[in-house]
Amino acid sequence: MKDHIKHIVIISLVMWGLAQAQVSEIVVSFENEGQAVMGTLAVPNDATDYPLVLLLHGFTGTRDELPVLGTEEGMFSRSARVLAEQGYASLRIDFRGSGESDGEWADTTFGGQISDARAALDYIETLPDVDTARIGVIGLSQGGLVAASIADDPRVASLILWSPVANPPSTYATIVGTDVVQAALQTEGATTFMLPWGEETTLGRGFFDGLYAVDPIAEITAYSGPLFVIVGALDDTVAPQPYYGQIYVDYHSGESNLLVLEQGDHVFNVLSTGSELLDEVISASVSWFEETL
Repeated sequence: MKDHIKHIVIISLVMWGLAQAQVSEIVVSFENEGQAVMGTLAVPNDATDYPLVLLLHGFTGTRDELPVLGTEEGMFSRSARVLAEQGYASLRIDFRGSGESDGEWADTTFGGQISDARAALDYIETLPDVDTARIGVIGLSQGGLVAASIADDPRVASLILWSPVANPPSTYATIVGTDVVQAALQTEGATTFMLPWGEETTLGRGFFDGLYAVDPIAEITAYSGPLFVIVGALDDTVAPQPYYGQIYVDYHSGESNLLVLEQGDHVFNVLSTGSELLDEVISASVSWFEETL
């Protein structure tokens, strides 16, 4: 375990100030399977008994998520600020092997991330001033797959999926290439390959086995709570849309669900045009939580 990490220890405190609605951010950690998972807890100041939203990042991401062009925030750090301004606490985590959490990226698996998300729910239950009957989850991309896979937990009161992976074999064949997937499934070691955005990465056999072991659409059938899915019409990563968003809604067993199609890409244009579309997505998500948490 990294020397600077201890179980449920506050590492630092950042005050956003009066100009940003008195939002406090605290870096925290909790343990899962003998390793530390790092997170950022954002809370509205001078409030108690507040709902909390768990934010789950995407493939190769970290807890602040992608930078938003023209700002000093990431997708999730911006989301956390807006949520807190509206009275919602949030916890955004680095899955093990990502960001500041323990573990190696090459050992990342869907099952490991799902386990981390469930451990995060356990940690949330220990937090003072949180109304644990009002826990929401937002998952982005691969984090959407993870979110769908923990939605059967009775502690999840409301679920929002942003550009969620619905068919892992198809989506990751698009991202990493069919030839890479086939080669990786024929080796017991790790596989190094180039991502579409020019970054080289290495993943172990467990990740590729997981493509065929995890079915988020099957998992969503076990969830009866409210479901909100937001996808981009121009998404060429989880494609075609809105088909993959609609399939979540079609297989969801609950009565309260909604699909919104935005005119944006997989990450709502944050890398190309900035915050405008993301802010619409965040606003719609807050409105959903106002109705369902």
